[in-house]
Amino acid sequence: MSQQAQARPADDSTDALSKGEIFDVLQNERRRYVLQYLRENGGPVTLGDLASHVASREYECESVDVSSAQRKRVYTTLQQTHLPRMDETGIVEYDADSGIIATTPQTNELTVYLEIVPGSEFPWREYYLSFGAISLAVVVILWVGVYPFTLLPPLVWATVMAVVLTGSALYHTVLGREMTLTEFVDDEDM
Repeated sequence: MSQQAQARPADDSTDALSKGEIFDVLQNERRRYVLQYLRENGGPVTLGDLASHVASREYECESVDVSSAQRKRVYTTLQQTHLPRMDETGIVEYDADSGIIATTPQTNELTVYLEIVPGSEFPWREYYLSFGAISLAVVVILWVGVYPFTLLPPLVWATVMAVVLTGSALYHTVLGREMTLTEFVDDEDM
């Protein structure tokens, strides 16, 4: 591990890092891929395996299909830039001599920051607000007795609204669980 990582107390937590520092590290796509791989695979990983995974994500192919040139580009930037930066902040432990990357308590604590809604995701708050407004409008229309809404009994309308709401919430929940680090919008190439 780096000198700085060895000097860090074992009970160091993300409270020691400011949000600015965390977002500075996480703004980079390759660093997010590193955290994703560590979250999926747990314990210590080798730099070679990590580079293969990151390259496969960047080039949108299977790890076995990554060319040696692609893997080397990723390997080099991870080794020289990204892993030392992540080690400095305590987000991972990186031993440059052995090429081993390990998780820290902070790696797991960053989950809340990694689940922030990306700019390209569907605006769920607006969806639920709109659904609520439409539901209220249907209730008022049924209460007033506006034709053709009165062709269906109010219980049918209530059932339809409940099914749509439950289905939406279920879909949103499943989507949230599947959200990965790769869904973040990144302006940087490295």
